Amino acid sequence: MKMYETTQSVEKYLNVPLECDCGRTHYAPIKAVDIRSGAINDLPGYVKEYGYCYPYILCDKITYELAGRKCEELLKAAGLRCHVLIIKHLGFDEATLGEIVINKPDNCDLMIGCGTGSITDMLRYASFKLGLPCFTIPTAAPMDGFSASVGIMNVNNLKATMPAHSTEVIIGDTDILSGAPFRMTLAGFADLIGKLNALSDWHLAALINGDHYCASIDKLISDYVHDILSKTGSLKKRDPETIGDVLNALLLAGATISLYGSSRPISGAEHHFSHYLEVVGDQRGKPYAMHGEQVAVGTVIALSVAEALAGEQIDFEAARSAARAYDPETWRSEIRRAYGSAAEAIIELEEASGKNETSARLRRIDTMQAHWDEIQQMLAGVYSSRKLHELLKDLGCPADPVDLGVTPEVLKDALLYCKETRARYTVFQLAWDLGVLDRISDRIVAQLAEQGRV
Repeated sequence: MKMYETTQSVEKYLNVPLECDCGRTHYAPIKAVDIRSGAINDLPGYVKEYGYCYPYILCDKITYELAGRKCEELLKAAGLRCHVLIIKHLGFDEATLGEIVINKPDNCDLMIGCGTGSITDMLRYASFKLGLPCFTIPTAAPMDGFSASVGIMNVNNLKATMPAHSTEVIIGDTDILSGAPFRMTLAGFADLIGKLNALSDWHLAALINGDHYCASIDKLISDYVHDILSKTGSLKKRDPETIGDVLNALLLAGATISLYGSSRPISGAEHHFSHYLEVVGDQRGKPYAMHGEQVAVGTVIALSVAEALAGEQIDFEAARSAARAYDPETWRSEIRRAYGSAAEAIIELEEASGKNETSARLRRIDTMQAHWDEIQQMLAGVYSSRKLHELLKDLGCPADPVDLGVTPEVLKDALLYCKETRARYTVFQLAWDLGVLDRISDRIVAQLAEQGRV
């Protein structure tokens, strides 16, 4: 089937191969998405329809009360066996995986996750490792991972992207979702808004780094994000239908990982900023904030960097000199300082990807110089950092580093080194390639400090 020319509802993109002009076949192996009032009551029907008879339910003590208990009651009332695990080890790392595996019934044939980000990630990764299909019951809408085909878990003190199953069925009961803390819904909204910067980074990566690009996927994500932007008034009123729309858009964003084949279209510098804060927060034993809240601040910061670059007079010969002067050993020393116990994993990533390697950097600088007018237009046309900041503040969502408890020192390190969490080209890598990231970072930190925003 041909990829749609106009944006469709989420269901149109699921479980159907879509041939695209970009040269790829887009496919998301999700069988059903059900988002409405009372949707959870249809769980037994979906279990039976797809031929399963013994689900293994994962939740924590909070999400068990929100949805896990109801799932258990519904399945037993329908004559189905089920086994519930209330996860005790909430590090969402190798030990959590071990708890899930140890408690798995030998003859279960389906895994069901009740919860949000971390439980969903562990569900999809564990089901992948165990060779079992999975369903998802979101209890809030704080992020886009419900429909993703990768999972995030803590490995060797660092957030790692792991291969995972796509969930077969997602049941979003708006009665449950609308009862979640509004903070979680705002985090999901913020995760969506971050796609504006992620798409811009994708454009830059295609032009400067030669990354593959798909206009259809770009338009699909952009249309869903701008639709949600048009509904901020009803979102602020906590309208259940709009909260359902937020979840729908998040599911579409997550499904894009399967549709496109990677998270490139939906994750850029704003996510790298969040990943860095997660590393630092984990090491101090106190997370800064929810993922989506960190993405919100990261998006404002990334847009500020883009705006600074758009107005920068670039000395390309100085950029080439900076590239030639790059000292990997000095870089490793700074990474060990900035990343602590996670540093060796970051260094290994760079050794494998070589994204900072001088000859490749020089080639990128040549491309930038040849296309600088076009690049400046891209950078200037993303979305206003001031406008986004005002919107987030009006909704009550974190918008500044100070809202997360981030100090000027941590902010400066995040600006300089968060790009190292992934081998992916973003606006931060662009500024570093040109030798101006340090100067722009100092300017942004100073401005935010003067305004009391950090």
